[in-house]
Amino acid sequence: MKVKNKLIALGVLCALGVPQIAGAEGFAINEWSAEGVAMGGARMFAEGDAANVAYNPASITKVDGEAFKVSATYLSPHGEYDLYDETDTVIDSGTNRVHFGFAPGTYYVKKLNDKDWFGIGAFSRFAMVSEFERDSAVSTNAFVSRLDGVSVTPTFAHKFDDKWSAAIGAEVNYVRLTMEKNALHNPLVTTPTHTKGESYALGWNAAANYAFDDKNEIGVVYRSRIKHSMEADFNAYGVPITDAYGNSTGKFTDLSGDAYGEVTLPESWHIGYSHKFDDKTRVELNAVRTGWDTYKNLDIMISGTGGMDGMHPNAKNWDDGWRYAIGIEHKLSDKYTVMAGFAYDESSIPYYGGDFMVPTGNRRTYSIGARYNDKDQTVALALGWMDVGDLRFAFSDDDPYTTGHHAHTHDSFTKIIGISYQRNF
Repeated sequence: MKVKNKLIALGVLCALGVPQIAGAEGFAINEWSAEGVAMGGARMFAEGDAANVAYNPASITKVDGEAFKVSATYLSPHGEYDLYDETDTVIDSGTNRVHFGFAPGTYYVKKLNDKDWFGIGAFSRFAMVSEFERDSAVSTNAFVSRLDGVSVTPTFAHKFDDKWSAAIGAEVNYVRLTMEKNALHNPLVTTPTHTKGESYALGWNAAANYAFDDKNEIGVVYRSRIKHSMEADFNAYGVPITDAYGNSTGKFTDLSGDAYGEVTLPESWHIGYSHKFDDKTRVELNAVRTGWDTYKNLDIMISGTGGMDGMHPNAKNWDDGWRYAIGIEHKLSDKYTVMAGFAYDESSIPYYGGDFMVPTGNRRTYSIGARYNDKDQTVALALGWMDVGDLRFAFSDDDPYTTGHHAHTHDSFTKIIGISYQRNF
């Protein structure tokens, strides 16, 4: 009965956590625990960590008994941009208005017997938020963009022997998309539009670890593609009313309708290597390949409004990308551990596929952290700073106002703070 009550409590926490998900400037989220933040995301082989459900399901076999963990990561994005016309002249400059968010994580792992483990987690894999001035020149591209997401991943892991362990799990992925932009009716009139919808979709994951000896271990994790078909509400405000000849009547109206779109979130391969120098110091290397080539477009079909009905195309054509990370942890004593990490993310955004929804370049993340633990509990704190990198991109012909223009985002960074608490049973 005790275990059952814990699982029910976890389910309630997952359900309550869904509307609170928020991400940083970017698209893929890797900040799933404070320890993970501290080690730059290179956290595939941690001992006794319930967050292994997220970082490497095959490593939940390193949890002895039961463990329940909660984590929250604060992310605060900052940035600036310049907009250029066809003659390469700056016609507008502005900033990404600061909107902080939290990426939460909740994990539970139980050792069933000497060979089998069960785990479940709720954490953000994809999320982002950006906001620019509503009356800026880029507002017809986007002035508010927000993707909230959470994945719930029930997982089963099996330890074959002292060298091999493997895991397989399902993924229930929830996303909620909010987009606000100005629609252009003529060179002098723009009206704000609001699109908001949510979707659930299914995916799966698999993982395997192999230990060469007591000091060296490798692992691989695969996460599947997830296709979302989203129905959303669409609203436009202050739309000018025209007569039968297309001339303005001087009157305005609000329009409401439906929006529909499809997007496939990418598959990913995670490859890691861990080396223990001794009982106190461990280093981990990690590489992730994400199949962003699935993000080919963000086409939205609008219906039910009358004047604004039809397909609104938006080409993306992103490229596959790599993320590299290194993390190190050192035990100062039986109770205190310090950690540090570095990660480098390649930008997958092509010159003719960028926008102000996700204006990120090559990212570099520097992080440190510390952990206290005893036999019953673990508390960890991490600090990180992400250099988001510059990005240059041209606007597509889908946006009449910015056709022929190009943008440069620069001086972009994200402040990161992570905290985790784990209870062992």
